[in-house]
Amino acid sequence: MNTTKPTKATLKSFVNKNRGSLLIKNESDFDGMIDSVTSNENPRWRKATENNSANRINYTLGIQGIHLVGGSRNYISYFNTETLSGFHVCNCCGSFSVAIEIKEIK
Repeated sequence: MNTTKPTKATLKSFVNKNRGSLLIKNESDFDGMIDSVTSNENPRWRKATENNSANRINYTLGIQGIHLVGGSRNYISYFNTETLSGFHVCNCCGSFSVAIEIKEIK
């Protein structure tokens, strides 16, 4: 278990190193119609897809479903399950988890 506090740089490094095998799950998203964050009714893990919008790359890291905010207003934590390892992020735009599958060592 890593005891250091993960940062945006830690998350960016993880995303760049594992770009081809990332999974993402959006638990909540910002809804402009009600000007608030709303929970997704049935969040599911899915394969992450590229989103190379040049003007938003610092906030999306080039991955659809990642939404980061400036300053230190992203609350980033490590998480591990039996099958996944990655990060959970919560901010004013919503919350999401990004992970990779843990390969079974034989």
